[in-house]
Amino acid sequence: MIWEKTPLDQTKVRKIAERYGLDLITASILARRGIEDPQEMLFYLESDPRFLHNPFLFVEMEDAVDRILAAKEEGEKVLVFGDRDVDGITSIALLVRALAALGIDVSWRLPLGDEPYGLTLQAVEDFAAQNGTLIVTVDCGISNLREIARALELGIDTVVVDHHNPPEELPRACAILNPKVEDSGYPFRDLAGCGVAAKLVWALRFAGTGLYNQSFTLLNVRPGNDSYVLEAVLMRNLVVMDSITEILSPGIVTVEGGRLAKFFAGHVLVFGAKAQKEMLRKIFTRADIGLFDMAPEITKVFPGIQGKSLLRLRETSRLGLFQEEAPGELDVFVDLYTSWVIKSNPKLSGDYSALFDLVALGTIADMMPVCNENRIIVRSGLEVLNSARPRDGIRELMRLQDILGKSLSARDVAWQISPPLNATGRMGEPDRAVRLLLSDSQEERDTLARGIVDLNDQRKKIVDDMWEAILPDARESLEGNDGKFVLVCDSRIHRGITGLLAQRLVKFFDVPSAACAVLDGKVIGSLRSTRGYGALSFLEKCADILAEYGGHDFAAGFNFSSDRIPGFRKRLEDLVPGIILGEKDEEKICVDAELPPKFLRPDVEGVLKFFAPHGEGNPALTFMTAGVVVEDISFIGRDKDHTRLLVRAGEHAWPAVFWNSAERVGRDFDRNDRVDILYQVEKNYFQNKETLRLAVIDIKRCV
Repeated sequence: MIWEKTPLDQTKVRKIAERYGLDLITASILARRGIEDPQEMLFYLESDPRFLHNPFLFVEMEDAVDRILAAKEEGEKVLVFGDRDVDGITSIALLVRALAALGIDVSWRLPLGDEPYGLTLQAVEDFAAQNGTLIVTVDCGISNLREIARALELGIDTVVVDHHNPPEELPRACAILNPKVEDSGYPFRDLAGCGVAAKLVWALRFAGTGLYNQSFTLLNVRPGNDSYVLEAVLMRNLVVMDSITEILSPGIVTVEGGRLAKFFAGHVLVFGAKAQKEMLRKIFTRADIGLFDMAPEITKVFPGIQGKSLLRLRETSRLGLFQEEAPGELDVFVDLYTSWVIKSNPKLSGDYSALFDLVALGTIADMMPVCNENRIIVRSGLEVLNSARPRDGIRELMRLQDILGKSLSARDVAWQISPPLNATGRMGEPDRAVRLLLSDSQEERDTLARGIVDLNDQRKKIVDDMWEAILPDARESLEGNDGKFVLVCDSRIHRGITGLLAQRLVKFFDVPSAACAVLDGKVIGSLRSTRGYGALSFLEKCADILAEYGGHDFAAGFNFSSDRIPGFRKRLEDLVPGIILGEKDEEKICVDAELPPKFLRPDVEGVLKFFAPHGEGNPALTFMTAGVVVEDISFIGRDKDHTRLLVRAGEHAWPAVFWNSAERVGRDFDRNDRVDILYQVEKNYFQNKETLRLAVIDIKRCV
C-alpha cells in the first residue's frame, strides 16, 4: 500500500486559512483536496438552506409549476410515477405529500414485481382509463420517449422530474426538470432525483406566496463625482433576470424610454426610501417614481441590521468570501431581500428544511457527490434524522435497526436505513416503502417496517447464495474477455439483485461487470464499471441489441430479449479489444493531513465536523501520524482475524481497530513498537455511549 501525500504550497494554505478564518490543518486539507474556489467554499462554511440554488434557475420550472397549478384549478387527476429504489421512493413520498397538500387528486405508482424500470405503456393506458390527465415522473422519465408520446395521444400531459443522463432526443413532455439536460439552466448537475423533486416542491410553495411570476426592481442610487450611480436588477421568482448600472448627471435623462424604462415599469424596491427619493429627484427632475422601502420589513426579520445603511452592511457582509470581487451595495440588498422572502415564509425555510431527511436519504443511497449544495441538503437531512422525533415511518425503521437516538452520520444512513428501503425494490415490493413513508397509521407503519426489515434479511441471503453460484461463470467470463470484462447471465438470478451482484463482481475482479437475470423471455441486467471506463458508453455500442438502457456514468441498467443473448455476447467479444481500463497499480491511499502525535487530540473532531458529511466525492478524512507507540493488542472477531489496539500519541492514548490484521501481528508490528499509522477517526457506540476511536488502514514499523 502506497501512502500518497500531495506536496502543498504553504503560501496558498495560509491564504485559505486567513481568508476564511480557518486553522492550518483544515486549510491544508482543503488545499490538498483542491477545494479553493470561493463558490465551492460556501457549501463548507454555510449550512443555511437559503444558500441552495434557486429552483427557478431551471428554465422549465415555471412551465412545470403552471401545469401542476392548472391541474389543481381544473380538478384533474395526477399520477406520480417513480422508480423502485430509495431515490425514487423518497421522490414519490415528497411529491405526493406536496400535491396532496395543494388539494390535488393525486395517486402514485412505481414498478412492482418484474415490471421494468421507468414509465410503461401499461401504466399510461391504466391511468388514461381512470380519466387521468397529468403524469409527473420522478427519478425516471427522461428516456421514456415512446410512453410519453402515447400519453400525449391519450390527452395526458407529462412533467419529467429526473436526473439520469438524457438521450439525444428528449421526450415530448410539457416540462423537463433535469440538471443533466443541456441548457437546463441549473448550475449543479449532480442532484439526486429526490433533490430535483424537492426543487419542484419549493417552487410550488413559492407559487403560494403571492410573489410568483411577479417582477420586482431592486434599486440603489449612490452619489458619484458631480453625478449619481444608479444600479438596479429586475427579479422574478427571486432570480435576477436583468441588471443595469448607469452613471447619471442631474436633469439629463428621463425614466421614460431607453434602457431604464423597464426597470421603472413595475414595483420598485429600495432600502431606505428617503435618501433614495432625494437622489432620484435630483436625477429625474420631473419624475414621480413610486418606491417601496424594504428596510422596515427586512429589519423585522433581521433586527440586527436596524439603523444600518447598505454601505455599512456591505462592510460586514460575508458575500465577499464567496465571490472573486467585493460585493456592492446592490449585491447586499439583493441578498437581504432574498433572505427576507425565504425567512418570512416558513414553508420556504424551516418547514421546507423538514423535508431534507427524505432528500438526504435519496442522495446518499444514489451515491450522489456530497459537494456543492448536496452538502447542505445532506447535512440538513441528518439534523432532521437526528432530531428528537424523526419522521413517521423512518422512526419505526430506525427503532428496528437499533439506531434510534444515536447520532447518525451519512455512513450510518447508507448502511442502516438505505439497505432495507432498497430491499423492497429489489424484492419486487417497493410499494411497502412508499406506504411506510405516507401512512398516517402507527399500526400500519409498525407492520410495514417489520416486513421491510424481513425483506432485507431475505435479500442478504439471496445475494450470498447467488454469489457462490455465479462465481465460476464469472471467472470463466473474465478469462474469455481478456481480463477486461465480466458478464454473467443466469435464470437463477433474482432481477432485484443484479445491481448488487454487478457491484460485487466489480469489487472482486476490478473490471466492468454486468449481472443479468433471465426470465420470461427477457434479460434484465445491471452494469457497474470501474477504472475510468464508462458504463453508458459500452451500452451505447449495443443499442441495436438492447430494448432499453440508461443510468449514470458508472452504473447503468438495461434489458433485451433473451433470444439476443448470443448476439450480446458476440458484441461484447467484438468490443473487448477496444476496452481500455486504467492501470491496476499497488493500492494508493491519499493522505489528507499528517498529524504530529501532539496534535492527535480529541479536538480533532472539530476538523471532522467541518468536512462532514462524507460520501461520494467527499471521502472520510485519512490522517497519518508518525512515531506512535502500540501499547496493547488484542484479537477480536469470530475468527480472531481483527485486532483492537491501544496507541499512544503524545499525551493521549487512543483505542483503535485494525481489520483483517491478525496475521500481521509480530511481523509488521507488535506491542511496544513505535510505528507510523494511516487511519481515519470515527465514532464508536458502546452501551449507548459515543466515543472516538481510530480505524487503522495501514501500519509501518518505524526504522
